[in-house]
Amino acid sequence: MKGKLAVVRDFLKRADMLLFTLCMAASIMGLVAISSATRTMSPTMIYVQIFALLIGIAFYFAFTLIDADVFADQWPLLLVTEIGLILLLAVFGSKDDTGNRAWIRFLGIGIQPAEVIKVIYIVLTAKHITYLKEYRSLSSPLSVFQLVGHLLLLFGMYMVISSDLGNALVFFFIFVVMVFAGGIKLYWFLFGGAAMALAIPLAWNYVLSDNQKIRILLPYMQDQIDPSGYGLSWEPTRAQLALSSGRLWGTGLYQGTQTQTAEGGLRSKHADYIFACIGEEMGMVGCIVVILLLTAIIIRCVYVGLHCHSTFGMLVCMGMAAMICFQLFNSVGMCTGLTPVIGLTLPFFSYGGSSLFTMFAAMGIVSGIRYRPKPTQFRSYSSEF
Repeated sequence: MKGKLAVVRDFLKRADMLLFTLCMAASIMGLVAISSATRTMSPTMIYVQIFALLIGIAFYFAFTLIDADVFADQWPLLLVTEIGLILLLAVFGSKDDTGNRAWIRFLGIGIQPAEVIKVIYIVLTAKHITYLKEYRSLSSPLSVFQLVGHLLLLFGMYMVISSDLGNALVFFFIFVVMVFAGGIKLYWFLFGGAAMALAIPLAWNYVLSDNQKIRILLPYMQDQIDPSGYGLSWEPTRAQLALSSGRLWGTGLYQGTQTQTAEGGLRSKHADYIFACIGEEMGMVGCIVVILLLTAIIIRCVYVGLHCHSTFGMLVCMGMAAMICFQLFNSVGMCTGLTPVIGLTLPFFSYGGSSLFTMFAAMGIVSGIRYRPKPTQFRSYSSEF
């Protein structure tokens, strides 16, 4: 018995329980917000979210025990899985109300493969950058071509099959943060910026659909695109009304006008616009708590990465932090009218089982990196960061 208790104590000491506590606090607050947002909708949603949370907790501790380096050594299998999940959308994907083919639904259960793909992409990119730093030159044209080729393959396939611009942009942001953290020469960012300046007009004219163009321009040209306010701008406007009506302390749980209105209020209040619902019923104080919790999770990921003394571990942690950072920025910006509505979840808060348990798995990988610090002789490139 004492031996088992010692094992448990050792695990709790080495695992990142602070990160776990932050994730749980965010998820529990998210459950409260979802229970209010779905009061006039299906009662099963809150049970689905609770079930996903339980799976997520199990994933967190399971991935803490799994050595991420060993996991990354199976990169051919991970690459096949990454591509296979995208191809599954082509065969079994179903469209949502935005026209994106981003979900696979069966037996009433919906799974968003992009949530899993993001984590796989982070691990693969971290493995690739680490290999290039050790055996080649990260800033050589061949190395950059390989890294960019992987991104373009993933970005292109996912966009063509799903039309989900939101998650595609997450891949891009993760890539930029990870290659920067990896130490790539800054002149490549100048080349990349010039290439984007040339590519964006081509993508605008020949790749993006009219619906995507309108969604991108809507926050900045609402009067021209939807002068009546009853079209695409209806829900963003409701979100801003919800935030403004919450004031400092909010209207109270289950008391928000936009949140509790079954018809004519926010439609995606439990998912894309959960931040607006929190702002209405918990006020600015609730919004600040949300931002502080997610910022603390981001900072913790960065801290673990900078202190793990492993290039691979550092890059994985930076990638996870980048993923949460972009989704937080977009969710807040979307509800305040600063960014386009591109359908990204607010990590740990928005309704979505696949998003929740994947986030816990991702944070479990970060915890696992802290769980097994590398010996001094393997502190590769630590002086560079």
